[in-house]
Amino acid sequence: MDGSVFTISDGADCSAVVGAYGARLMQLWVPGRDGVSGDIVLGHDDVQGYVDHPATYFGATCGRYANRIAGGRFVLNGAAVQLDCNEGANHLHGGAQGFDKKLWQVERSDARGVTFGLHSPDGEMGFPGALEATARYEFVAPGQLQITMTARAAADTVVNLVNHAYFNMAGQGSGVVDGQMLQIAADRYLPVDAALLPLGSAVDVTGTPFDFRELRALDAAVPAGGFDHNLCLNGGEGPAVVAVDPASGRGMRLFTDQPGVQLYTGSYLPEGLAGKAGAVYGARAGFTLETQKWPDSPNHADYPSAVVRAGSEYRHRMDFAFFVAD
Repeated sequence: MDGSVFTISDGADCSAVVGAYGARLMQLWVPGRDGVSGDIVLGHDDVQGYVDHPATYFGATCGRYANRIAGGRFVLNGAAVQLDCNEGANHLHGGAQGFDKKLWQVERSDARGVTFGLHSPDGEMGFPGALEATARYEFVAPGQLQITMTARAAADTVVNLVNHAYFNMAGQGSGVVDGQMLQIAADRYLPVDAALLPLGSAVDVTGTPFDFRELRALDAAVPAGGFDHNLCLNGGEGPAVVAVDPASGRGMRLFTDQPGVQLYTGSYLPEGLAGKAGAVYGARAGFTLETQKWPDSPNHADYPSAVVRAGSEYRHRMDFAFFVAD
């Protein structure tokens, strides 16, 4: 698989490697307390590694609708829509040929940022309407990486693009993330069934393993099967998520304009998976922070809408601010 790969930098201590295959974040280097930069995202050494291991979605831009849709079915404007079902009876991350498996076009690049573009035709994976999507990675200031995803619809459709990077703040390949710290500004979460589909309305996090309103270790309380759940963000101007590795001091604050974040701690990563620079991954080698519309939202009228009307534009912003903790 051919695919353009670019290194971008903030001009100081942070840099990233991004690739056109899947509009993907392949490396992200940030300094720790000792001043040494570490790569904090899981991945592979070359593009072929991502082609050979599609089920992890490492660093990819997923779409047209990321996360799950029950039965791959929903009703839009009174008409039933049937999507490709690629996870048993359900739709996941855009289907078997989702955006993560596409070679995006390079629209613009410079030392600080790259914009990738993709045309998705009407009917692809069952989705109505052609779509023009972009994903941009840019260091907008020292220590600040912005990911912006957009999509313009030719007809009414649903859109939920996510970035599927797996983070390990101690550095990729350093082991499990159990002791790393998270704070998530979410008073509610979505309980799920055995297929990881939402059961219904959002519920209070109080007294559950999903209460991250204060900074705490990931393994301080863990649900059966680990985390793979949407936390319903409170909104507001503060960070949606704060992540810190106590040992290295590497930290990041994540700001977003989306209503939810999928926290997944990699419970289903295969043991012995070959990663970058000789690393070997397994369960809990990293965690995702997939800011998003809520899973299965086209089938829940009380969830934030994922409908994008003809001629209008979907926008999704993730702002990462890196810091060193005391």
